[in-house]
Amino acid sequence: MPAPRRLERVEPWEFGRTVRRWRDRVAPEAVGVPVGRRRRASGLRREELAALAGISADYLTRLEQGRATTPSAQVVESLSRALRLPDGERDLLYRLAGHAAPGPDVVPSRITPSVHRLLDRLSHTPVVVYDAGWTLVLANAPYDALMGETTAWRGLERNAVWRNVARLPTRVVHTPREQAEHEARLVADLRVTASRYPADRNLRRLIAELSAGSPRFAELWDAQAPPPLAEPSRHKTIDHPAVGPITLDCDTLVVALDDLRITVYTAEPGTEDAERLALAVVLGTQSMAR
Repeated sequence: MPAPRRLERVEPWEFGRTVRRWRDRVAPEAVGVPVGRRRRASGLRREELAALAGISADYLTRLEQGRATTPSAQVVESLSRALRLPDGERDLLYRLAGHAAPGPDVVPSRITPSVHRLLDRLSHTPVVVYDAGWTLVLANAPYDALMGETTAWRGLERNAVWRNVARLPTRVVHTPREQAEHEARLVADLRVTASRYPADRNLRRLIAELSAGSPRFAELWDAQAPPPLAEPSRHKTIDHPAVGPITLDCDTLVVALDDLRITVYTAEPGTEDAERLALAVVLGTQSMAR
């Protein structure tokens, strides 16, 4: 997301009071938070919203109490996504934070309520969502159980192009040729995104950081070579540390109007891979809950 221009600030407590009021109205089950029989709070607890938004509970406390006065645009977007805000309220939250809401000339990271409903129906299936620059927007619990937790990823770690060209650890099994072709496709797709959003300063910064930090990326970017002619495989093998190798169908769906990439991992019912996937999800989600 680009660094939007700053607007005139309102009182810092107004942003926090608004977040707190909207947090209180969100039904936990509507955003995938399990509800126990002893629960007293009707809305989201502070730590629950913080976890959904990927920020610390302490920082959210300071925001709500007006002691943190300059939330970044990334934090505002994360909070609006976690609160499932409609467009008008999302824009208001940006204004209360002193930012202009992102326009059509920047890479969107907005997940609309309708896409959220789609993702809710896949709550037991590994799903990950990237923006058009291949920066992670959302990964559900089954995805983290399958691939490893993404919640601690920060900065470039959240970008799939960087994770591949820098050869960061992954559970996906690729041959050297498959890995090289996958990297070439990602860089080619990022080049198309850069041509669609030339005014996005954060996207330009991302490309500069990738070029400076990865000789492999710089080589592919400068060569401006087309992506490999061979179609990527719809199958991926994941080497899971607890259940062993799992070969899954991997389908990426593009949300055209919002320019998002939603990747879904499934297995044919009744197969050994389906049983291993189910076990990996159970083991992983139990571990994260603990």
